[in-house]
Amino acid sequence: MNSSFLERNDIKIRTAEPDDADKILNIYSYYVLNTAISFEYEVPMVEEFRERIKKTLEKYPYFVAIFDDKIIGFAYAGAFVGREAYKYSAELTVYVDKDYKKQGIGKLLYQKLEEDLKQKNIRNLYACVGTPVKESDEYLDFNSVEFHKHLGFRQVGEFRKCGYKFDRWYNMVWLEKIIGGRTENV
Repeated sequence: MNSSFLERNDIKIRTAEPDDADKILNIYSYYVLNTAISFEYEVPMVEEFRERIKKTLEKYPYFVAIFDDKIIGFAYAGAFVGREAYKYSAELTVYVDKDYKKQGIGKLLYQKLEEDLKQKNIRNLYACVGTPVKESDEYLDFNSVEFHKHLGFRQVGEFRKCGYKFDRWYNMVWLEKIIGGRTENV
């Protein structure tokens, strides 16, 4: 499918539901098993993934992208660090079906997240992205970093050789995007 570009109006974005877990997990499992984009070693069970979706939806947005009645991507926000003082910040995550990459789906999902989070008075967005130690790596490249920078994020930190998968070390970078004004008082 990735040989022809999708029309933006053919893609629908809606809130994820716990019953979407198996379809979302189908997308995510590729990244767990074949890439270092996810630092998980094993694909979670569907029920565990369903619980992750439920927990996220208690406080944060979780969206899916749908094309031709098929979920082709998902994105969600979560707590940044998890302490009360960080309540105006959120960490974002996005995954797109491997057959639909580089067609603007991730951007649509992030735009929807950003709109929703602004309404929730979130001011700072963060993304934690794995990067290869060497320039050439068959499990990971710099596409995620470039994607985030294209959307207005800037790199604010790097941890060297902190993730270990496929018998090698990976770095992790933090990217930040400010979407709300920073004032002395809320």
